[in-house]
Amino acid sequence: MVKRIVTNIKTDDLSKADLFYHEVLGLETLMDHGWIKTFGNEEEAKVQISFAVHGGNDTEVPNLSIEVDNVDEIYEKMQRSGFEIIYEITDEEWGVRRFFVKDPFGNLVNILSHQ
Repeated sequence: MVKRIVTNIKTDDLSKADLFYHEVLGLETLMDHGWIKTFGNEEEAKVQISFAVHGGNDTEVPNLSIEVDNVDEIYEKMQRSGFEIIYEITDEEWGVRRFFVKDPFGNLVNILSHQ
């Protein structure tokens, strides 16, 4: 049985992850060896991997999907921090409220809350 899936994102500057993943999204630094930095939390998480033809409503398929407690709050923080919003905050017919944003490494991230 799979216990965990970890996403690895290549970068030449680990510090770029701090604002987006730690300060805005609130993830804790779980590991920092100088060459790899891991963010997360101690909550039990579901193991999932998705494959898609498009990202829903004919959007681009995002590299990551991150479920949050309050998507509107995170949306405002992303805007204030100057991150590029690619798909404006939207209530989708399949029961999520979401937006797409580019992280500091150019990855398309789907930030969502279930309604």
